[in-house]
Amino acid sequence: MTETRQPATNGGHAALAGTEPIQLTRKDFVSDQEVRWCPGCGDYSILAQTQKVMPDFGVPKENIVFISGIGCSGRLPYYMNTYGFHTIHGRAPTLATGLKAARPDLMVWVITGDGDALSIGGNHLLHSMRRNVDLTMVMFNNRIYGLTKGQTSPTSEFGKRTKSTPLGSIDRPIIPLTVALAAESTFVARSVDTHTEHLQNTLEAAGRHHGASFVEVLQNCNIFNDGAWRDFTDRDVRDDRMLFLEHGKPMIFGKERDKGIRLDGLRPEVVTIGEGGVTEADLLVHDEHADDPYLALILSRMFWPEFPVPVGVLRSVERPTHDALVTAQIEEATVKSGAGDLAKALVAGETWTVE
Repeated sequence: MTETRQPATNGGHAALAGTEPIQLTRKDFVSDQEVRWCPGCGDYSILAQTQKVMPDFGVPKENIVFISGIGCSGRLPYYMNTYGFHTIHGRAPTLATGLKAARPDLMVWVITGDGDALSIGGNHLLHSMRRNVDLTMVMFNNRIYGLTKGQTSPTSEFGKRTKSTPLGSIDRPIIPLTVALAAESTFVARSVDTHTEHLQNTLEAAGRHHGASFVEVLQNCNIFNDGAWRDFTDRDVRDDRMLFLEHGKPMIFGKERDKGIRLDGLRPEVVTIGEGGVTEADLLVHDEHADDPYLALILSRMFWPEFPVPVGVLRSVERPTHDALVTAQIEEATVKSGAGDLAKALVAGETWTVE
């Protein structure tokens, strides 16, 4: 049975301005294309959770665009019954920036992978984030190049043996969340492909954010890098090895809810509540709306086995969006100088006649 979901108010997308909320279901967002990934791939879950959450935004399908680069993740726009572009390697944020500037009313999603986004696409990711382009970027991170059959990627571990690094990688891995925060992304979050409810909630929060949203999804490639995150994401260990962030609440984790995170100078440390006089009052309290990104940066660099791995929203702040600033600048120039004449502008200033 397909459940009809009641759409809630979307976080600022002009597609809903002055219109009545519409009722859609997951089925409305399923295209007629055969889904083709390797059996057991984490991409299936990410696609399913995306399709499940889309009706909640109340945005008409024709006002939604999914843009992807290359890699296994690049297939996703084919499977969404919306508009979409399957673009070239690493350039999905560039096309999304142009589209959003020309059509700010559209809801734009960028689907990418760790190789596509952080290798040749790294420059484009940085600039879409620093400009605060109103898009939602979902990065599938499996720590490997899957489509090209198992080479090391920008997020592969130091020492990782792959087809391209048979003696082990000598490159330090990129930390995606740290990069997004350094680029001034106004929304930064992490989730896991197998944690379906958490992933849905994270995608919904990202989609409702008005500005540049970056979501890293820890995803499994069972063919070329099986179990990349299993040490801390499996059901029987995740309570003790993951930190589920909640705004305004102390950072507590563990099956017995007896572990926590506090600061020792500028470094986080794991403590046990009740030992050595430690109480909940000593723990860090999560503030995803903090104006400065210092706390989020600390969280982005915490990782297993030294620390529990943080998941959820690390940062969510409001800033003027790129398309709003562009529109305001055009309007200001029009008031000051008039509507302008393109033909005159093309021949204005210093010109030459070549004979």
